[in-house]
Amino acid sequence: MCYNVAVNRKEGVPMNKSVYSLVLSDDVVEAVDRAAHRAGMSRSAYINSVLADAVSFTTPEKRMSDIFAGIEQLVNGDVFRIMPRPSETALALRSALHYKYNPVINYSIELYRDFDTTFGKLKVSLRTQSKSLIAAFEDFLLMLADTERACISEHITGSVSYTFENGRFVRAFSRPADEDNASDSEIAEALYGYVRLFDELVKIYFGNMTDRTAAKKLIGQRYTAYLRTARLII
Repeated sequence: MCYNVAVNRKEGVPMNKSVYSLVLSDDVVEAVDRAAHRAGMSRSAYINSVLADAVSFTTPEKRMSDIFAGIEQLVNGDVFRIMPRPSETALALRSALHYKYNPVINYSIELYRDFDTTFGKLKVSLRTQSKSLIAAFEDFLLMLADTERACISEHITGSVSYTFENGRFVRAFSRPADEDNASDSEIAEALYGYVRLFDELVKIYFGNMTDRTAAKKLIGQRYTAYLRTARLII
C-alpha cells in the first residue's frame, strides 16, 4: 500500500514542508504506529525522527528533546518538581514559595525550532488569587527587569523582552553573544541556571518584602554573582 508521509513545518521553522509518497508494508506501518503511540508522537513525526537518526541528522525536535533531557538531569528535586510535558516544545517545573497562602510557582521553558537571536521563552506564573501577592510578584518582576537591563546587554545578542500581567510573566531567551556553537548540554545548563536563579531571586524578594531597598540590593548582588559564574548568559 502507498502511504503519504508529511514532514511538518510550523511557524518560524526554516525546514520546508513536503509530502512524500512511500510504499510501505501494512505490517510495518502498524508497527510504526504502535511505536509512535508509545513515544507520544504522530506517525509522520516518528518516521521523521527514525529517518533522521538513520542518516545522523539532528532535527529541531531531537535537539529540543536532548536539551530538555539535560535540564531534567540537572533539576534539584529539593527545589523543583518536574511536571508532565505540556508539549514536545516545552518543559514544565514547579516550585513552592514558603510564604503566606503557600503559593506555587509554575515555570514553563519553551523552545523554538529555529535557534535564532531569540530561541525560546520562559513563562512563570504565581498560583494564587491573592491580589496583594500578585502585586508583590509584579513588583519583583519590575525589579528583576531593571536589574537585567542594567547588567546583561553586553552578554547577549539583541535585547531581552518581557511581558507580565495578572501574575503571569514571560521572558524571551536571547542567544548568548559570541556563542553560536554552544552545545545542547551547555544550552540546557544555561536554561536551568537561569530558572534556578529566578527561583532564588523571587524567594529573596518575598523574604525581604518589609525592606524593598534591602531586597533590591540582595537581588542585585545575587545577579552579579550569577554573571560571574554562568557559562552562557541568555
